[in-house]
Amino acid sequence: MTIKRHIPNIITLFNLFCGCIALVFAVKENFEMAFYFVCLGIFFDFFDGFFARLFKVSSPRGLQLDSLADMVTSGVVPGYVMFLMLSNSVNTNPSLAYLPYLGFIITLGSCYRLANFNIDTRQTDSFIGLPTPANALFILSLPLIIKNSDSLITLELLINHWVLLVITLLSAYVLNAEIPLFALKIKKFNFKDNVLQIVFLLISLVLLMLFQFSGVALVIGFYVLLSVIMNLITGKKA
Repeated sequence: MTIKRHIPNIITLFNLFCGCIALVFAVKENFEMAFYFVCLGIFFDFFDGFFARLFKVSSPRGLQLDSLADMVTSGVVPGYVMFLMLSNSVNTNPSLAYLPYLGFIITLGSCYRLANFNIDTRQTDSFIGLPTPANALFILSLPLIIKNSDSLITLELLINHWVLLVITLLSAYVLNAEIPLFALKIKKFNFKDNVLQIVFLLISLVLLMLFQFSGVALVIGFYVLLSVIMNLITGKKA
């Protein structure tokens, strides 16, 4: 029992470790490796809760540790990546030298969202506002879209500092908006109770296969849109 009690927390620390490595790669502007390590951190973030439930060892310490790890992987890293993107977009305009620091609004919004999640009893089976891992994947996909996209329109938009600032503010808002979003956790292993999750995962797979890094941003946008549509159909409110 003693070993089982520590397994979820060890997995959570792996999440934090991946976030630290992702930050190092982000500093070097190796956005692809930063993206992959954030993905790996999110993978560990999912399974720490899974094993905590499996071993029935959930604890207040584990909850706090999970949020602290997420703060780095899904809060500091995307904020810093946006800082770098804004820095690159204004490097020829000295009058906007302080604008890139606004990229850390994403970090502030993530911090507030994580703190609120820990005390919000409404978020046991679903989410209120966009989860920080989903937001992190969206932000970290942007520099990879710039690198790999053949669309001049997309490129012009994502290197425009005003567009990036709007994305930053929208990101912080959606993280904390009173918008119910469905969870991907499968609690009962049958099709009927997981139709929404299965449909979302299948469409997401198609988007990722067709659009690759651009597909990541599309998947996150689709997740929010699908949740809003389901809320309108079911009349669900926060």
